[in-house]
Amino acid sequence: MELSERKLKILQAIIGDFVSTAEPVGSRTLSKRYDLGVSPATIRNEMADLEDMGLLIHAHTSSGRMPTHKAYRLYVDEIMRKKDLTQSQKKVITNKLYKNFKELDKTIEQAAKILSEITNLTSFAVTPTSKNDKLQYINIVPIDESTVILMIVADSGKVSNTTLKLKCDVDDETLRILSQSMSYNYKGKTLTEALQLDIVKTLQTDIEALGKICSDIMPSFIHTLEDMLSVNMYMNGITNIFQIPEYRDITKAQNFMEVLHRKDEFVNSIVDRGDGIIITIGSENDDAMLKDYSLVTATYHINGELVGKLGVIGPTRMNYGEVTAVVEYLTENLSNSFKVDGDNQHEDELSEKHIKTEKIKGDEA
Repeated sequence: MELSERKLKILQAIIGDFVSTAEPVGSRTLSKRYDLGVSPATIRNEMADLEDMGLLIHAHTSSGRMPTHKAYRLYVDEIMRKKDLTQSQKKVITNKLYKNFKELDKTIEQAAKILSEITNLTSFAVTPTSKNDKLQYINIVPIDESTVILMIVADSGKVSNTTLKLKCDVDDETLRILSQSMSYNYKGKTLTEALQLDIVKTLQTDIEALGKICSDIMPSFIHTLEDMLSVNMYMNGITNIFQIPEYRDITKAQNFMEVLHRKDEFVNSIVDRGDGIIITIGSENDDAMLKDYSLVTATYHINGELVGKLGVIGPTRMNYGEVTAVVEYLTENLSNSFKVDGDNQHEDELSEKHIKTEKIKGDEA
């Protein structure tokens, strides 16, 4: 859409004012707040033209006007300048992102929290694991005579730790041998391939006691692999909507919560989005449940492979320049922080870094 420089300048002022105040913008307001170099009458005429073009709509309760979804798209494509984060902001983000986090999932969860805190919007991170993700390391660490931690590490950096109650007591040496045997049999295999492999019979043939313990552990091992193949989603800042003027309307707030409640549908709509920074505004969203919202997403990678997405959902009245800058900076840091080099990371170091008790599965063991 071709607009004169004056119309673009006026539209930019309207969008900036509306994003800041959530109040419909009139010609008098623009004339007082912005140095547009034209009279209020000229501004009114230009605003009327912008309305005829479908870029502005009249508010029902005032003479002011508001940007349409079409206006936001033109703004993002032709007018918006991505905000440059200050060195201080970058330092805060990186310090929070890496503080006490060594596991990929925990760092991604932290990234979603940081994004929500900075933008004051609802953030999300989706972590689909590729079926071609390969197992790097398996370890079984004793807690006491009948309790162990089963740790599985994939080459993408994804880690799963499960605390298990065994049916019988087991010594440290037997667990060490079982860990080595499982790592030998599973290392380098994809998650899908690992689910098809059964080493219980092999171990039972060699060492009866080892085979029995393996049989004890395998159901949880298989269940963990299945979980690692599934899509995880972290959300943060859901209650931020109650601070946004658009959602003071109880019906709109309920609709927003319903969107987030339909988790599977929401995840699918995010996973299907393209690579890089993607901004979809209102009616541009394919899913009907997202027609009243804008989404900004970016992909993060590990060793060049697309791993997941990070982004925000909120009203179309969004500070796109700031949100885009923060999302991009976070995903770049995620991509750079988990470049896996298995040769340089000792297995004992992996154990110490990744072991964390999460749940007791006595019934499964």
